[in-house]
Amino acid sequence: MAPVLESVLTCPECGYAKRESMPTDACQFFHECGQCKTLLRPKAGDCCVFCSYGSVKCPPVQMQRGCSN
Repeated sequence: MAPVLESVLTCPECGYAKRESMPTDACQFFHECGQCKTLLRPKAGDCCVFCSYGSVKCPPVQMQRGCSN
């Protein structure tokens, strides 16, 4: 089954949510909120911002390959 390639990132500071495309070959460690400009970083134990704040986990995790830092 093909991975989902879009996820809605929600800022934990202001609640702003936006649909973003996820990279298929790497994890995204940082993302700047489009509203409050907070720099999002993964929570402890997560490989990327999509796994921490997204509606869908990143493609490597979806495919059970683990993160491809």
